[in-house]
Amino acid sequence: MSKIYTIGYEGSSIDNLIATLTAVGVECLADVRELPLSRKKGLSKNSLAERLSASNIEYRHFRQLGDPKAGRLAARAKDYSKFEAIYLAHLSSPAGQQSLAELLKVAEIKVTCMLCFERCAHVCHRSYIADQAAMYGFDVFNLVADRPDEYLSNEAKIPRYNPRKSFTAAE
Repeated sequence: MSKIYTIGYEGSSIDNLIATLTAVGVECLADVRELPLSRKKGLSKNSLAERLSASNIEYRHFRQLGDPKAGRLAARAKDYSKFEAIYLAHLSSPAGQQSLAELLKVAEIKVTCMLCFERCAHVCHRSYIADQAAMYGFDVFNLVADRPDEYLSNEAKIPRYNPRKSFTAAE
């Protein structure tokens, strides 16, 4: 059975992010942000791709799996029902499904991790992508970017995917 990881860089640094990805053997980082920009140094598309390349990790941007602006606005307003409806409609669109198929195809051959901003997957659109991956038979694991040493010591401690449950519930 194939596995796929998810990770958010909130509260972390580029160095810890890369150390975490390296610790679990990630070969491809799938950026699922619609707009791969960050105020945090090193986490915007081009600089992130460059740093990952130096660590032998491929960078791929899956723009069509990103949360559209209306969904981001709903999430910021804490209207999670609206956010969910917007994102699920977006994900089920032909472009969303095509991009999902591309992501899963990559994940079948390379150890892949989906990246977005939110530390906890349960408050991020990547949890809906993880739902789809799980339906296609993938084992899904949620990583936290600021704990690389934990993953170095024992991969069995990596929290299994638990749809829209808090980080503590996933541990």
